[in-house]
Amino acid sequence: METINESRWARGVDGETYAAHVPPQALTPRLDAVARLFREKPFEPHPYFRGGHAQTIAASFRFARRQELGDERRHFEQRIVETEPGARIRLECRWQAERQSAPTLLLIHGLEGSSDSLYMRGTARKAYAAGMNVACMNMRNCGGTDHLNESLYNSGLTGDIHGVIADELAGREGLREIFIAGFSMSGNMVLRLASDYGADAPRALAGVVSVSPSIDLDGCARAVEMRENSLYRWSFMRSLRRRVRNKGRLHPSVYDTRDLGRVRTIRQFDERFTAPHGGYRDADDYYERASSFRVIGRIKIPTLILHADDDPLIPSAPFRDASIADNPNVLLVVTSSGGHVGFISAAREGEDRRWAENRVVEFCRALRGENRDQRKA
Repeated sequence: METINESRWARGVDGETYAAHVPPQALTPRLDAVARLFREKPFEPHPYFRGGHAQTIAASFRFARRQELGDERRHFEQRIVETEPGARIRLECRWQAERQSAPTLLLIHGLEGSSDSLYMRGTARKAYAAGMNVACMNMRNCGGTDHLNESLYNSGLTGDIHGVIADELAGREGLREIFIAGFSMSGNMVLRLASDYGADAPRALAGVVSVSPSIDLDGCARAVEMRENSLYRWSFMRSLRRRVRNKGRLHPSVYDTRDLGRVRTIRQFDERFTAPHGGYRDADDYYERASSFRVIGRIKIPTLILHADDDPLIPSAPFRDASIADNPNVLLVVTSSGGHVGFISAAREGEDRRWAENRVVEFCRALRGENRDQRKA
């Protein structure tokens, strides 16, 4: 793997936020204009939450964030979408009054998340306030939908996202401008999907955003096993074991849950459950085929990747692949702090403290030419 040298990777934009693209003209003109816009709003961590673990844990404080977000679920239309024979997911949509003329943002959650994850709800609220339709996708079995599928979800199921885009949003609804944003595991999925599309993406797909993506699944599985990440590992494994127990009750002939307590790491879980139920030979085959970092260079759709250098769960090394930095269709923004799907910032006029959520919506608006600086560029 060819890597970019340190001078291209290291702090090139300002003290807190930097990008791997140097010089800026390596980007397409549209993405270069977005990059210039972002440089005016660098990430500055909240003074109380400095460091990757502090950012990651603080972002999961549910009580205060739920009070802030309130109960907006009543505004969302819920629908069941069949993405392939026998596979169904739940989509939650909030429409503008003139839905077909409005841009649409499709949001997909991370490992063991759902449409109710705080970053999903926060980004959805911002996007709707900016005049966008919002569609929140629950991956297979997530958000209380275990009964809809026999199979498990995995990071290679890009066909489910394609089905929602091409068949449901662009097809059934006739929406003409669709952006997709994935977080963590689904951040890897949207990058993999965009690379698979190449130059043949659906006409309605206007842009892709990937926040804290697990682009190297093997490296991420190893990172979660590190001693300092034991809290995250415990949380993930408790949730994954609970999910398999539920699947075992629904499909006892399919899922063998004996000795489930011995499955203590992500790799062990993927070896025993994810890989065989997803059509992979083993965990290594799954990681190799579903990871996106080797194919991001093929992306032809305007794409934003946000990653924090102190993310405790996502190693930074794969982002140094020269094929990513050299792709003019990919704006890679790496912050020195921010943790994993954290990015809780210092106070900034006109925005709340959720820096990544704000950048997701700003990216979509900038590509549409809605920002003053974008129109001038």
